[in-house]
Amino acid sequence: MVLHFPKWPVSFSFRAFFWLVSLLLSSLVWFIAVKASDPGDEPLQKGLLIFGVLFSVLLQEAFRFLYYKLLRKAIEGLVALSEDGCSPISIQQMAYVAGLGFGLMSGAFSMINLLADALGPGTVGIHGDSQLYFLTSAFMTMVMIFLHTFWGILFFHGCETQHWWEMAAVILTHLIVSGSTFWNPLYVGSLVPSYLLMFATGAWAYVLSGGCTQNLLQSLRGEYPLQPHVQSRSPAEALPLRG
Repeated sequence: MVLHFPKWPVSFSFRAFFWLVSLLLSSLVWFIAVKASDPGDEPLQKGLLIFGVLFSVLLQEAFRFLYYKLLRKAIEGLVALSEDGCSPISIQQMAYVAGLGFGLMSGAFSMINLLADALGPGTVGIHGDSQLYFLTSAFMTMVMIFLHTFWGILFFHGCETQHWWEMAAVILTHLIVSGSTFWNPLYVGSLVPSYLLMFATGAWAYVLSGGCTQNLLQSLRGEYPLQPHVQSRSPAEALPLRG
């Protein structure tokens, strides 16, 4: 699939770069705040940690919106330069690829942190801590990758249709999932709501992408009917005008 659509890995890498920039900026703000505060004040440090998570989520979503605007401008430019006046790429496809790039980069950094903890010193659980730390962290990393993919589809659809509640739902669920990690080491308090939100946003993204129950049942039974060739959409269909 990637070989036939070379634009997809470009979008994937570009979206991963946007996530890295948002991580860099949020980490820089949190680092400055910690260094400028009293390290012995535990309530203050906990408050700064909560602020860092909140700021990081909002910054990630701001960069998601910025990426959408840049992608929209790029598509309009391609339509203007194309001979047939049609867009060679679809916003819906790019939403999926961009969300996947965002999620995989987030998961990669999560795994780096896990591997750093695994190197030592000490052993997880030796002081009475939960021995499920690495297992639950792996499940949390997986759910974040899926969520970012679904969030990308929902967010881009909200931007295209000007359904601002879809964008607000993405930001709200992102805050809920990130905030639920403060329940740890009570891992049930973070994993259960995160997976429930993952299934809910996944179903929502599936419906917005044109999926239906019949298609889902056919795919589960291994039935893949051949689809007729779809002609390129006109510029008006590919890029709906907005006032």
